[in-house]
Order: sequence, then structure tokens, then C-alpha cells
Amino acid sequence: MSHDEPKQFSHEVENLIAGFRDLPEDDSRARTRPTRDLGKLIDELLVKYRISHDSLEHSIRAKWPELVGVANATYSHPVTVERGQLLVLCSHAVVRNELFHHRLQILEKLRKLPGCDGIKGLTLRAG
Repeated sequence: MSHDEPKQFSHEVENLIAGFRDLPEDDSRARTRPTRDLGKLIDELLVKYRISHDSLEHSIRAKWPELVGVANATYSHPVTVERGQLLVLCSHAVVRNELFHHRLQILEKLRKLPGCDGIKGLTLRAG
């Protein structure tokens, strides 16, 4: 702690000082946390939520009509890759069934895309 920063007192001491100065005591349980550099925080959030970075999901979405066909791509949407599974939302039961039956061929094509060789399966959900 440098000499420029004010001393941080405990909650009890803050209330004692407030009592001496005839100020209301603070009954909250909130803690004062040290401030963080805004630039570093924004950089962490950009990486965490993949903002302005080309992600694996973006490249899959761009090639989705080629992978499953234009008709099936109209009613399905690849969402995310988690633990080696590609989550695909299907808005039509027939399309979901079609993708299920052709999942091995879709996975074969999908693994040829850069960075997609670790995808082990498809999870198809109604949505």
C-alpha cells in the first residue's frame, strides 16, 4: 500500500468512527473490493465471450449449408462446441431426424474444417 492510498478500516471501526461523528452506521454486509484496471478487465471479457475474435462456432456457421445442405440448414442452427460435442438447435422435427440419420457423414465433413478435428459428436435439440 502506498502513502497516497487511504487506509482501509474494518467494518466495525468504520461504524465506530461514524458513531463519533454522529453519522448513521452502515448495516450492510457489502465489502469494498479493490478496483481493477478497466482495460485489463475489458480484454478478459473480450476473450471470455469471444467478442471480435473468430471462433470455431463462427466458421462452422459459415459452412453449415455446405455441411448439411441448404434445406436442412434453413431449419437448424449450430450453437456451441462444448466437451467435443456440437450443439445444434433444430426448429423442425423432420430436420432433426434427418440430421440424426446423417450425423456420421456430417461429422466427417465437419472434422475437415480447420480446428474442428476435436469434435466427437452432434447433440441435436429442438429449438
